[in-house]
Amino acid sequence: MILATTKVEDFDRFLKIFSTKGAEKRKQHGSKGSTVFRDPIEDDRVWVIFDWDEKGWQSFVSDPEVPPILKEAGHIGKPQAAKLGGKYNA
Repeated sequence: MILATTKVEDFDRFLKIFSTKGAEKRKQHGSKGSTVFRDPIEDDRVWVIFDWDEKGWQSFVSDPEVPPILKEAGHIGKPQAAKLGGKYNA
C-alpha cells in the first residue's frame, strides 16, 4: 500500500482524469486499485491510498507519459508518497 498526496486545481476535473486515463496508466505499472480522499482542511489537497508496491509506484512516476496526464488532471506540483511511520495491530 502507498499513501500519496497532491494538490489539484479542481477536484471534479482531477477525478475525471484520475478515474480514466490515470487509472489506465497506473494499471500498466501494476496498481491494483486506489481510494481517494479529500482533505478536510485544504480544499485543493487530495490523499490517495494505492494498492501498489514501491517498484510499481517508482515505475509510474518515472514514466515520461505521466506528466501530461497529471497536467490534464490539474495537479499543482507532483504527487508525493508519504513515508510509513509504523504498522500496528488494532
